[in-house]
Amino acid sequence: MEADWEVEIGGDAPVIDAQWPGFVDLRATPERMAEIAEARVLPPLADLLLALNSEQSLVRTSKCDVWQPGPGAHACYVDLLPVRGGFFAEWERAEAFCRVLVKRITPRAVLSATMQPGRHPILVAGNESEVGATILLVVRRAVTGQSEGFGVTAYFSAEAESSPIAVEAIADAMVAFSNALAPAASHAGPDQS
Repeated sequence: MEADWEVEIGGDAPVIDAQWPGFVDLRATPERMAEIAEARVLPPLADLLLALNSEQSLVRTSKCDVWQPGPGAHACYVDLLPVRGGFFAEWERAEAFCRVLVKRITPRAVLSATMQPGRHPILVAGNESEVGATILLVVRRAVTGQSEGFGVTAYFSAEAESSPIAVEAIADAMVAFSNALAPAASHAGPDQS
């Protein structure tokens, strides 16, 4: 499993819309999970969304999507915002949140032997014979109405010999992410504003 983070703000970078027209507040109404078509397409996503929107979670979700980039490959994303404050006030706070979370997802990580110029090392866990899943956390601008701040988009992807194996790898990555999130959030300090 790989976990990494980056910052994508400014210019034409995507923006998280916390109250987009199709928004379903799973934190307030978890029984509305059946309305999330993406969770029917990728069942492990339903468990992740319920965990991320639980009362114990320090984050909430605003949007998700799933797609198949190729045969035996699955991918999805989930937009995340801290519960307290509604946004990260500064992008640096969202970045710190991502750094801590990546370290918690890959506690026995080793630095990749190849570094891309201008990027930090990719953290890799597991052995090379395992089907690999990737988690990429992207810090983005976030808006709701007239308020603006920063949020995080979590991308999950896996490629395998078959779709069921890729889905299983994504499910494992989602469990690792969910398990790492609560401790990471409390240590990284989601916005208190």
